[in-house]
Amino acid sequence: MKKLLRHPLTWIAAAVVLGVAMYLFQPWRLFTTVEVDEPFPEAAVTSSAPPSQDRPSPDRPSPDRPSPRAGGVPAVTAPATTILMSGNFVTHEHKTSGVAKVLRLPDGSRVLRIERLATSDGPDLRVWLSDQPVTDSWHNFDDGRYVELGHLKGNKGNANYAIPADTDLGSLTSVSIWCKRFSVSFGAAALTTENR
Repeated sequence: MKKLLRHPLTWIAAAVVLGVAMYLFQPWRLFTTVEVDEPFPEAAVTSSAPPSQDRPSPDRPSPDRPSPRAGGVPAVTAPATTILMSGNFVTHEHKTSGVAKVLRLPDGSRVLRIERLATSDGPDLRVWLSDQPVTDSWHNFDDGRYVELGHLKGNKGNANYAIPADTDLGSLTSVSIWCKRFSVSFGAAALTTENR
């Protein structure tokens, strides 16, 4: 045994095994926090037209913009952001809390907003919309259909994730913080329709 430990190849093999284990498991991430605080999403309003003298001032009405009503209230108001579905996170493989909300923005696009998230950091964490029910067990999440919205931006705080336009939200009724490397759910939220 002592001769084996003195052999250089033994130390090289041990270093390789340790390096691979460190890469896969990244144990230091149990002690790290990535905090994000993205603002509540609003539809982007952009204009490529340069400023012009012919443009009406904010105080002058135009054919495209009605006159303000008495009291300074515009005659036409922009549609508001709507909460379509929401739910609270429950713990699976790691202690997880927070709120998930599916929002429809005034331009018709949809966003998953995760607020007050608190979970462990980990390797290769993704955000999934899934058709699987949320239970105490996480083993079912990779059994059904899911749409991946991207890497988890941070394990603490507030973040927005764009939902592809062709996503069928009628069948995707849960959110999972999914560790793709080890196929486990850190936590999940069942999404229920808002009564509006």
